Amino acid sequence: MKLRKSLEKGAEGLLLFCALLSTLAVLFITIFLFHRGLPLFRKVPIAEFLFSTDWSPTAASPKYGILSFILGSFYVTALALAFAVPVGLAVGVYLAELAEKKASRAIRSAVEILAGIPSVVYGLFGIAIISAVTRTLFGGTGYSLLSASIVLAIMTLPTIINVTEVSLRAVPHELKEGSLALGATHWQTIYKVLVPTARSGIIAGVVLGMGRAIGETMAVLMVGGNAPIPPSGLTGKVRTLTMNIITDMSYAKDDHLTSLFATGIVLFVFILTLNLVVQLALKRTISSVEGGQGA
Repeated sequence: MKLRKSLEKGAEGLLLFCALLSTLAVLFITIFLFHRGLPLFRKVPIAEFLFSTDWSPTAASPKYGILSFILGSFYVTALALAFAVPVGLAVGVYLAELAEKKASRAIRSAVEILAGIPSVVYGLFGIAIISAVTRTLFGGTGYSLLSASIVLAIMTLPTIINVTEVSLRAVPHELKEGSLALGATHWQTIYKVLVPTARSGIIAGVVLGMGRAIGETMAVLMVGGNAPIPPSGLTGKVRTLTMNIITDMSYAKDDHLTSLFATGIVLFVFILTLNLVVQLALKRTISSVEGGQGA
C-alpha cells in the first residue's frame, strides 16, 4: 500500500515537472525573443516598423518596414482558410456520419498520409503542378499569393478534418437520437444539432489549422514568389513574416538581424492574441450552451 502511494506521488511529481518544463520553455523563448528584438525600437519607431512598406535593410539609409509582410501573412492565411475550412468540414462530417467502413478507412488513411508529408514536398508539388495551373488559368508567373494559399489549404486540411470528425463523434448519441425521434431528417440533424453542438471543437481545429498556415515557411517560400512588396492581387508575388525571417537570416547582422527578431515578436504577439481571442470565444460558446441547457 505504501509502495502504491509512493508510485502515485512520484507519477504526480513527474507530471508536474513536465508541465512546469513546458511553461518554462515558453517563458524562456519569450524572454529571449523580446531581449533580441526590442533594441531595434531605440532606433526605429514602432509605427514606422509596423506601418511602412519600405524594407531595404542593406541600403545606405536602411529602412525596416514590415507592413508588406504582415499583409502577406494575413492574405495567405485568410485565403488558405477560405479554401480549407469548407472542404475540411465537409470531409469531417462525411467521415463521422455518412461514410461506410471501407470508404471511411480509405479516406482516413489518405488524410493521415497527407498530414505526414514534409512541407518541402508540398512546395515541390506546388512548383510542379499548382504554379503551372495558376499560370495557365490566371496568368502571371505562377509564383503568387493564390498558389501559396492553395498549398497551405492542402496542408491544413488534415488538421481540420481530424478535429471535426473527433468533435462530431464526441457529441452524445442522445442528441442525435432525440432529433431523429422528433422527425428530423439525417441532414437536418447534422447541421442543426450535431455541428452546432460540436462547434467549439470545430473552431479549435480551424485555429490549429490557422496556426500552421501562419507559421509555415518552406512551402510558401517555394511557391509564393518571395518579393518584399505588398501583394498586388491573387497573381501577385507575396512574402510573409516567416518568409522574411528565413530569407534574410543567413546574411543579416547588426540592426538588420535585430529587425528579424522584432519581426518574430510581431508574429509571436499575433498568434498569442489570436489564441486568447479564440479561447474567450470558446468560453462564451460553452457558457451559452450550458445556459441554454439550464433553461
